[in-house]
Amino acid sequence: MRESQVFRRGAIVFADLTPGRHGLLALFCAAVTVLLAGCASEGPGGPIPYRPLGTPDAPTVVSLESDYKIAPMDTVTVKVFKAPDMSGDYDVDLTGHISLPLVGEVEAANLTTAQLDQKLTAVLGQKYLENPDVSVGVKASTKRSVTVDGAVKQSGSFGVAGNTSLMQAVALAGGTTEDANAHRVAVFRTIGGKRQVAAFDLVAIRRGQSPDPQIFAGDIVVVDGSSIKAAQKQIFQSIPLLSIFRPF
Repeated sequence: MRESQVFRRGAIVFADLTPGRHGLLALFCAAVTVLLAGCASEGPGGPIPYRPLGTPDAPTVVSLESDYKIAPMDTVTVKVFKAPDMSGDYDVDLTGHISLPLVGEVEAANLTTAQLDQKLTAVLGQKYLENPDVSVGVKASTKRSVTVDGAVKQSGSFGVAGNTSLMQAVALAGGTTEDANAHRVAVFRTIGGKRQVAAFDLVAIRRGQSPDPQIFAGDIVVVDGSSIKAAQKQIFQSIPLLSIFRPF
């Protein structure tokens, strides 16, 4: 028997304890050496260079068009110079009004920010301030999202992409609350420039007894319940339970 021989390939040592295997071991060692060299050159992440990631770009804010008309459930920002009590963010209700201190309810829906600015300037100038300086902006628009309100666990506006059904829209708000009347869910929609509303039975939809209607960006979904706002409750009382949109 021949003496054992030792082969070194890089940092790995192989001992040849049997005769006639030098060729096989040499080939194997060469393959391992190439593999280790390749891994060392690539580093963590394989062939993709590994380096710390930089700070991502800030989100791009898409401004509303100058002739944008305020819609129900939008949020507008009103600033009155030297009148901090009147300045702030105001939600437009389902009837299209905002409620300001001292002034009371002012119709805002279907007005541009410039038109609402002029309107508030006139109202404040007549009763409360001399030459008031008013500025109005839209803080949140519902026309690019679906707004879900009423007896839901987490009301708010939700961005939608592609087809969305009524059940999916309610699910975005965490589902209905314990006091919800799921037999009556209103969907407010602008059709032909007019605000219209239809009522649906969510229970029947869940049971497969009624079709699940499609919801579009700009729609407002309100689930009936004992804890909903008085203005919403009043509207619900006037809506027949028909899945047909009609003016309100």
